[in-house]
Order: sequence, then structure tokens, then C-alpha cells
Amino acid sequence: MWEAAVEAQIRSAQERGEFDNLPGAGKPIPGRNLPYDESWWIKSFLEREKLPGDLLLPTPLQLRRRIERLPDEVRDLPTEEAVRAFCALLNTEVLAWLRTPTGPRVVVRPVNVDEVVRRWREDRQARAAAAVSPVLPPAANRTPRRDWRPWRRRRAA
Repeated sequence: MWEAAVEAQIRSAQERGEFDNLPGAGKPIPGRNLPYDESWWIKSFLEREKLPGDLLLPTPLQLRRRIERLPDEVRDLPTEEAVRAFCALLNTEVLAWLRTPTGPRVVVRPVNVDEVVRRWREDRQARAAAAVSPVLPPAANRTPRRDWRPWRRRRAA
């Protein structure tokens, strides 16, 4: 009985044109010809919300990924104190996981802050040196400079 009421509401909405010009109208259904995937809804949610796929990883693997990406993440930090604070925050998360490990047994160690700071300094010095001195080709590869004026000899009269 209530099915008839629902059908009537759908029919009246169609007559009013409420289903016209909906987003996706006339477009093929995405993934229609692909084999069935049990986690299709998770993948589509991550893609739709533009979230990284790392969120699906267990905690120890997430921590290892963050440790691997650490040099890239601290590269643009302005001061040594900011680098140390970033590493301290990451080490706090690692230690919290080590106290109560969950997920797969993966070796995760705290970050050596002094080593990260040393690499950060070297990277900054290398970038500063590259920005200051332009790269010139070796002298052997340079073409000789030609004078634009032809040499003229004076003739003795």
C-alpha cells in the first residue's frame, strides 16, 4: 500500500520536472564494465573527498610512511626549532604506538632528531649555494666570443 504512495510521489515529481537536469544525467555509470570490487565504496569516497589512501593503512605503516617522508616535510620549515618540534611531535606518536601496539608487527623506531636537523641544514646550505652561484658550462665547452666589428687594416698610402 505504501509502495503505491511512493510511486505516486515519484510520478508527480517526474511530471513537475524535478528529475530533469540532475548532475550526472546522461553520463555512463562509472565502473559499470569493471569487475566487482568489495571496497568500491571506500575507494570512491577517498577519490571524491580527495583524501590520501594512506588513511586506510594500519597505524605502524602510517608511522613508517611519515618517517620516510620526513625529509620532504621538514625541507620548507623556516627554523631549526620548527624542525625539532615537528620531529618531537612525530616521536610522541611513535612512542604512543609503541606503548600500546595495535595492528601488524612492524618495526617502528623514533626519529633521530639531531640527524634530521643535520640533513635539514645540509639541504638548506646546498639550496642556498645553488641559488647564489649560477651554473656555467666548463671553459672547454664555451664557444669563443667573436668581435662584431671586422678587423680593418690601414693601408699605407
